Amino acid sequence: MEKKIIVVNRDCPARLVPVGTSITIKKDTFVTLTQSLGGAYTVLVNGNMARIDGTDGDALGFKPIVLEFELSDEKSGNQTVLESNVWKALSAVYDPEIPVSIVDLGLIYHCKIEANTVVITMTLTAPGCGMGPVLIEDLKYKVGLVPNVNTVLVDLVLDPPWSREMMTEEAQLEMGLF
Repeated sequence: MEKKIIVVNRDCPARLVPVGTSITIKKDTFVTLTQSLGGAYTVLVNGNMARIDGTDGDALGFKPIVLEFELSDEKSGNQTVLESNVWKALSAVYDPEIPVSIVDLGLIYHCKIEANTVVITMTLTAPGCGMGPVLIEDLKYKVGLVPNVNTVLVDLVLDPPWSREMMTEEAQLEMGLF
């Protein structure tokens, strides 16, 4: 992808790469778009690299990604978190360096819902992955959009270690690993 200079058209949340610290890119700031993978955008802003979620794509002049979720039966007072919605949100989180979701990569080992708290056990493709903090913050953000979720906790584990056999067949095909 060729780098492209864009003027941000509204205040926009972003995360610094690779540490994952939240920042706000102010309206009318010039950024350089360096990458657009998996529904997220990597930009250079004020000498820093930052990642903008696809749900905020409109701030860069792109069509935003809209996650639509099923609603639980709230008429009966049921404010539960639907597991199918959590997995939908997890499937919308992509590895920062390749256009494959973390679910298809096999990075999610376990998902547990306790009341309105979602606890995710996950790994990284490599123990020293510098993008881990960004990936975890992406996950927390997207799962936090699910109706009735109050808290998202992530337990990052490195055992068992990730291997390409954990990927779905679709992901392996996407990456040319067959």
